[in-house]
Amino acid sequence: MKSIGVFDSGVGGLTVVKELIRQLPHENIVYFGDTARVPYGIKSKETVVRFSIENILFLLKHDIKLICVACNTVSSVALPVIKNHFKVPIVGVISAGVREAVYATQNKRIGVIGTKGTIRSRTYELEIKELDPRVKVTAVACPLFVPFVEEGWLSGDVVLTVARTYLKPLKQAGVDTVILGCTHYPLLKPVIKEVLGKNVTLIDSAQQVAIEVKKILAAEGQLSNVRKARHRFYVSDNPEWFSGLAKRFLGRQIKEAHKVNNV
Repeated sequence: MKSIGVFDSGVGGLTVVKELIRQLPHENIVYFGDTARVPYGIKSKETVVRFSIENILFLLKHDIKLICVACNTVSSVALPVIKNHFKVPIVGVISAGVREAVYATQNKRIGVIGTKGTIRSRTYELEIKELDPRVKVTAVACPLFVPFVEEGWLSGDVVLTVARTYLKPLKQAGVDTVILGCTHYPLLKPVIKEVLGKNVTLIDSAQQVAIEVKKILAAEGQLSNVRKARHRFYVSDNPEWFSGLAKRFLGRQIKEAHKVNNV
């Protein structure tokens, strides 16, 4: 039975896997985390493209029917290039979130938070403007959010203080919708919500990507109906670290992560 392939530069893409499992419980999933070469955000475009192609070639060895790029950096700088290299459908994490944000905003003011690389690429901003030129976009990099999540700092005074500092421009801009432009950020939703207020809509790209994957597979008649879906996890380095963090992202323990030596 064919599987959905998911790859990320590390562990954050597991938020996408969690949504795929929730919305598509009968689908086999193969996940690859490129933990040996993380982070991608500081790499050149050429390097990110090369890594992405290598990651996809690895996944395709596992009878894959669709590739989900669960990495904002790859989605923002490499997606158009890698789509031209492969026949298999490839879905990124940006377009689905952008469409939902443009649909959700009432006052045409959207905030985007992400890593420095994602914000620097301006991909979210450009895609939003393409859909609706009237929207005013405020984009802010929140580099400390990723280590907070990976260290398990999901609440408390330090996290709240940093969040208030990062999110101040969004409050000043009066945004009513904010895209969580990094797969780690959904774990900080309660803190982000506390800072921005309950009237601000948070767009979780992971949820939107899972919806898009479901639509594509349904349209192609490729939805699975296996009773017990298999979820396999591979990494390029440090499987113990990955397995330890996986529970935080997935909400459950994984059996094991297999180390791949030559991607």
